[in-house]
Amino acid sequence: MTIRDRLFALEAFGIKLGLDNIGVLVEALGHPERAYPTVHIAGTNGKGSVSAMVERALRAAGYRTGLYTSPHLDRLEERMAVSGEAIDAGRLDASARDVFAEVDAACADGRLPVMPTFFEVTTAIGLDVFRAAQVDVAVIEVGLGGRFDATNVIRPRATAITSIAFDHERHLGTTLAQIAGEKAGIAKPGVPLVVGTLPDEAMAVVERVARDVGAPLLPAEGSIERLELTRGRACVRPRTPEWPDLQPVHLSLLGRHQADNAATAVRVLQAVHAAGVPLTGDAVALGLTTTRWPARLEWLRLASGELLIDAAHNPAGAEALASYLRDAGSGPMPVVLAAMQDKDIDAMVGSLLPLASAIITTGAGTPRAFAPEALASRVKALAPGADVTAVTEPRAAVATALALERRAVAAGSIYFVGPLRARLIESGATPI
Repeated sequence: MTIRDRLFALEAFGIKLGLDNIGVLVEALGHPERAYPTVHIAGTNGKGSVSAMVERALRAAGYRTGLYTSPHLDRLEERMAVSGEAIDAGRLDASARDVFAEVDAACADGRLPVMPTFFEVTTAIGLDVFRAAQVDVAVIEVGLGGRFDATNVIRPRATAITSIAFDHERHLGTTLAQIAGEKAGIAKPGVPLVVGTLPDEAMAVVERVARDVGAPLLPAEGSIERLELTRGRACVRPRTPEWPDLQPVHLSLLGRHQADNAATAVRVLQAVHAAGVPLTGDAVALGLTTTRWPARLEWLRLASGELLIDAAHNPAGAEALASYLRDAGSGPMPVVLAAMQDKDIDAMVGSLLPLASAIITTGAGTPRAFAPEALASRVKALAPGADVTAVTEPRAAVATALALERRAVAAGSIYFVGPLRARLIESGATPI
């Protein structure tokens, strides 16, 4: 069994929230997470975009950066980027061997009473990789929730909660207050906690948790001025005393919701700057205007047409996609859709149906996903008059959509859009 086989075999253990295992691992590794300053980003939606903006600004300021995100689109190495580039396979395998050596030792002597999960081991690998790469600062995206997420072992300079909506209710709770309590668990004494626009019910919980632990609360609202929205791309002006000369900028990431993410990112960068990681206004501007975040409202040009690919994996994501399509003035287009069975598919489809000239359901390469036929039946039940087709193979589903019209959408689970994007690019597709 290769080290990769052993790592992926841990997926059979599923999700186990808690900090005991990761605590044992980082202690055994000599606490790699303490070798560099960190920034910790949580949220139902937007945490990846905010993490990417913050990392890009830090890199533009001349820092050697680490960026830890999950899940990956197509390759495990994508979860651990150093200075904007996914690490190479050899570096990941070397750290994986080191981590598994500590896993075996800790299991043998009882420090680990149970085998750690895939995410716990992968997080330990990522923290070790960044130490080996001698990064100056690392941006760490929460995997699930916050309070008991394995990433919560770090001691960050700044934390953030981008948004709170319904998702992963089985693990995080069935009310916004419960979900907020889990995400607010990343708050640390004396560490600024930046908050995006949250529902009142969720904000009340976050405010209470921040007050109880002694974390200064920094609302993201007010850090930018929203100027205009042109075909789904936002123009904003940062409003900060640290960088008073910043001019209006067009965000590189599409969608009106990215203005909210930009506000959160700017406030996080202010907090990081104040915490001893100096930044320039030019670096902040580059973080907003040059960030790329693949498979999030990303247009690809194919020989057969243009495809908008988006990891709209929950109701809030589907609504953000629908909002972009309305703002961009796009008429109804064929939508290729794949989703996990534990998602609120009725709400997701409800957002997308008015923008879909046809829906082609497909698979996502995991038993957790709806089978294409089952998803098609669900869509037909929601919209009896809709044009719905099930096509098992994702690229064939895209070909079906682009045979109907020259522009189409592929959306849903990241386990669908990630591999799809990679295979399309291998076949000659190019980001627009």
